[in-house]
Amino acid sequence: MIRSICLASNTPRIGRFLRVTSMIFVFLKASIAESAALSAENEAVGNQPPLMESSFYRLPLASVKPTGWLLDELRIQADGLTGHLGEIWPDVGPNSAWLGGKGEGWERGPYYLDGLVPLAYLLDDPRLIAKVKPWIEWTLGHQRPDGSIGPERNHDWWPIMVMLKVLTQYEEATGDPRVIPALERYFAYQARTMPDQPLKDWARFRWQDEMASVVWLYNRTKDPMLLELAHQLRAQGFDWQASSENFAFKDKTLAANIVRMSDIHLAVHGVNNAMGLKAAALWYLISKDSRDRSGTARMLAMLDKYHGLPNGMFSADELLAGRNPSQGTELCAVVETMFSLEVDLGIVGDPALGDRLEKIAFNPLPAAQTADEWSHQYDQQPNQVQCSLSRRCWVNNGAESNLFGLEPNFGCCTANLHQGWPKFTASLWMASRDGGLAVAAYAPSVVHTMVKGVGLTVEETTEYPFRDKISLAISPSTALRFPLYLRIPAWTNGPMVMVNGQVQEEVNPGSYERIDREWRKGDRVEITFPMPIHVLAGFNGSVSVERGPLVFALGIGESWRKLRQVGPVSDWEVFPTTPWNYGLHIDPSNPAASFDVEDAPVARQPFDEKFPPVILRVKARRLPQWVMVDDSAGPPPASPVTQQPNDSMDKMLHHPEDETVTLIPYGAARLRITSFPILGKDQPQTHNQ
Repeated sequence: MIRSICLASNTPRIGRFLRVTSMIFVFLKASIAESAALSAENEAVGNQPPLMESSFYRLPLASVKPTGWLLDELRIQADGLTGHLGEIWPDVGPNSAWLGGKGEGWERGPYYLDGLVPLAYLLDDPRLIAKVKPWIEWTLGHQRPDGSIGPERNHDWWPIMVMLKVLTQYEEATGDPRVIPALERYFAYQARTMPDQPLKDWARFRWQDEMASVVWLYNRTKDPMLLELAHQLRAQGFDWQASSENFAFKDKTLAANIVRMSDIHLAVHGVNNAMGLKAAALWYLISKDSRDRSGTARMLAMLDKYHGLPNGMFSADELLAGRNPSQGTELCAVVETMFSLEVDLGIVGDPALGDRLEKIAFNPLPAAQTADEWSHQYDQQPNQVQCSLSRRCWVNNGAESNLFGLEPNFGCCTANLHQGWPKFTASLWMASRDGGLAVAAYAPSVVHTMVKGVGLTVEETTEYPFRDKISLAISPSTALRFPLYLRIPAWTNGPMVMVNGQVQEEVNPGSYERIDREWRKGDRVEITFPMPIHVLAGFNGSVSVERGPLVFALGIGESWRKLRQVGPVSDWEVFPTTPWNYGLHIDPSNPAASFDVEDAPVARQPFDEKFPPVILRVKARRLPQWVMVDDSAGPPPASPVTQQPNDSMDKMLHHPEDETVTLIPYGAARLRITSFPILGKDQPQTHNQ
């Protein structure tokens, strides 16, 4: 039913880089043409026995292309830090050990490629492809006789795990016949070596990232040795399943009590948890145990309960940090959580995972970068009222952690942030195990694939998540019957789906609408997801506000002050120019009625505080008692907040008047309040996220 088309199955540092680059230009035009041809012909690759079937299967890289605002977003990324990082940052520059130089030879080169490769081929960008090629050529061309790859001085399994993901994506985009044999040799080497050199440190807690590549190769070669290797990885790796079933980390981590690189330190590390979210689902393919199938949902529930934040992420600055909205989340954790959810959604098919994926993609991902995508934060805060050189309340991160810049605090995010938008784009559409096509997440795009041997193109036209309407133009090369799965978000109310003008019955939120029919060129599916406003309960009785997949925040006036210049990149502090300490007036009987909604045009960069595509207006009042603590917003005052004229605070400060304040999408606000105290004696009817 589902098959794969695979082909059978290297002076001064600038001068060396230019020589390697010039060598690959002769292959460049052919490679781009080959990539386009392969992506038009490829089907998804299904799980081979004895693996359990997945609900959905990821399409080969470049089968899904961005359009509309999403295409603009990827082009901004290509024109920003991602497209130029190797020119200004030595860690991924021409002297990298992953290019044969004497520079950094651990995770940063592979991290960078893990985002650069999908971006280059999703955009069919010759300049970016030319940047990719030297890394691939060196890695494949310098594989050692024993099968090992990477810089010789590296003796850590972990960075190789990242490069394996790079190579699988590159093979899908190009069909390069060298990749699969190279992976076969490497995995045979690892299977021989692991008994004497077991996983340790980061690799022990991130084994599931290699599992994804092992499964990828097994589905193309059916080599039973790969399943034996999967068992070795699982046996030597950290047991994320047991950790989530007996969750012990229920409070803000006290880093002073934890020995660095101990098991406890690595178990509460935010990025490790983000990666660990895919462990149970991947192991389910082998174990076939229903406990593993539900493992992602269980782990998310524990992280939400004890460390959940209103932006869809959990706090980890850099270790798990509780639910105070002034705690931070590392950008690495954001993009790694997204990738885990993309893997999990394909395997278990839970529509709630698609809801969560969109929430993270449309909120904390853009919020941690400047609108031009040249600068980023290490840590972001839902209640972020000042970005400055300050110690703050971080568990163990440094004073630079929420600056916007090239390398705030630590360079891992500088290397790793690039995968967020490209991998999200590549995961919008998936193949279903019954020979159909599924919308896993919504954004403007076009997918070219094969279904049951027939070429199929579907163009998705939409301004979602800023608008509630989505249009799908179905174009099979010949009339074709197949099921189309539409993810219906749980947050919508009264969704409507029409096929060629005919309304579909019983479209239920929190499920998939399955439309099984004969499709012909010119068929259209029109979708409407009404976006009611939801007011959600949070820390200290505070509330956050959502509309559709967007979280809304108070946009605070910003004064940007340059700290330093590093080539074309600046490091910035950001200070507030308008008040931030507001409580909201919420009608407890009808919270949504407290807000007015206003739409504006969707700009080329919709996550820009200057041009928000949608805003909410609500009555509010300043709370003088809510002040900054350690250069961050203090914890929200316990709700409901009441102020009587004879309160002691009012004897010192004038009694504030009601105001109308404006909330903008979280992803567009670099300074913001997201968790608000509510005013009055009665709390609104809310529900937890």
